[in-house]
Amino acid sequence: MNVAAFNLANLESWLDNTAFAVLFITMLAYWGALAFAKVKLLPVIGGAGMAIGNLCLAALLTARWIEGGYFPLSNLYESLFFIAWGITAIHFVAERLSGSRWVGAVTSPVAMGISAFAALTLPDTMQVSEPLVPALKSNWLMMHVSVMLLSYSALMVGALIAIAFLIVTRGQAVELKGSSVGTGGFRDRKYQLNRADESLAQINLETPLAQSLTLSNGGTAVLEAPQKIQTTANTALSPQRLTLADTLDNISYRIIGLGFPLLTIGIIAGAVWANEAWGSYWSWDPKETWALITWLVFAAYLHARITKGWQGRRPAILAASGFVVVWICYLGVNLLGKGLHSYGWFF
Repeated sequence: MNVAAFNLANLESWLDNTAFAVLFITMLAYWGALAFAKVKLLPVIGGAGMAIGNLCLAALLTARWIEGGYFPLSNLYESLFFIAWGITAIHFVAERLSGSRWVGAVTSPVAMGISAFAALTLPDTMQVSEPLVPALKSNWLMMHVSVMLLSYSALMVGALIAIAFLIVTRGQAVELKGSSVGTGGFRDRKYQLNRADESLAQINLETPLAQSLTLSNGGTAVLEAPQKIQTTANTALSPQRLTLADTLDNISYRIIGLGFPLLTIGIIAGAVWANEAWGSYWSWDPKETWALITWLVFAAYLHARITKGWQGRRPAILAASGFVVVWICYLGVNLLGKGLHSYGWFF
């Protein structure tokens, strides 16, 4: 091993341990922010820690790329840190959309646990950068594997936020309205979500202009005050708690809506690569089978939300089960059985 490679290996070791330590502090900060809501500094520390952890993971993957000369997705060690980086990156999207510290409270422990497992549990032989096996020497490695891992990260973040929703609404039969397509809700020009019962809330019906509007065909439309739509069923949640539940429900739906197309693209890219490498688009390999199961679970979730108008706890339970399915697809298949994908331990 030359001096440059030795220095890169030391840098990688320092970065993976630093990422674990920073994410551990981040987790404590977010959990403390939930327990002590009046301490405004804790969520700031959590956000800063998540950003530092994300940068450490990005630097680790970059150093790995320089050392190995290929995109670092060839073994379990590299893929775990890529998923942890993906979770921390998508965390910022979800937190920006929701503004809730619950997002960090559920994403930070998972990112920290993944980093701890990769840095502290995997044997040194699995952490060493080695030359690619012939089957992985393909441009499809970056295309297929990176998209699959990003989809896993997004789907896990969406599922974790659904779990947070279940915690917030525990023991309550909450039925939200207007959180997704098909329930009468709408979005304004700033893409802000409005409930169905708020569609005319900004119009003062006492004014003549509000009471009658001239249509383009010369007719007149008379506006009446909208009737109040029941937003909950048999729930004792406070208005603040209900607003939080509504936000978590909506953000979970939107993040899963981001991860599902990535999963679809990744599966298609994998099929094309499989045809080039093995002469068949689909061989019902265990990894392929569980990727299909994962796709079906989240397809059922989105179908229930969009066409059936499911809201609240039922789709959240389905999304939470998807968290387990993703882990079985990513890691469980490699631990429980062997197939065409087992040699790489890479996605």
